[in-house]
Amino acid sequence: MTSFTVRRARTSDVKSIRELVKPLAKDRVLLEKEAVAYYENLQEFFVAEDEAGAVIGCGGLHVMWEDIAEVRTLATDGAWRGKGVGHQILDRLLAEARELGVARVFCLTFEVDFFLRHGFSVMEEQSAVDPEVYSELLRSTDEGVAEFLDLARVKPNTLGNTRMIVRF
Repeated sequence: MTSFTVRRARTSDVKSIRELVKPLAKDRVLLEKEAVAYYENLQEFFVAEDEAGAVIGCGGLHVMWEDIAEVRTLATDGAWRGKGVGHQILDRLLAEARELGVARVFCLTFEVDFFLRHGFSVMEEQSAVDPEVYSELLRSTDEGVAEFLDLARVKPNTLGNTRMIVRF
């Protein structure tokens, strides 16, 4: 149980991604999403798979604006936690952000120490975008964007996690 690879997600991975998220959603660490949401955003996701081809981790990178993206749904199978799976997926997501030209990546997390080890810091100032970009982002129908902007309509869904950011 030590060898795994990280690759782009495929449609056949959605069921496994949902299974990874389910216990974390039950523990209120992640928000559970409908299958259609994963299919619609599949191109944002990477998965880790073990030598037998089983999906053991996942994570997505959602671009929100010209210079900012969000790490979403970073999850690892319980049996694989502490073995570098989450670290490799996050490294791949950050490399993807750089390749896309994104200058900042944020996340909402309970795993503050994990993200600190990857160069993230707790957002001191919660308004990470200027007022003009903020007004543009308000037009988004994406719930993650609404959470990032700290809009009142998503307060009941907010899990009480920490906003963190890394700049390249």
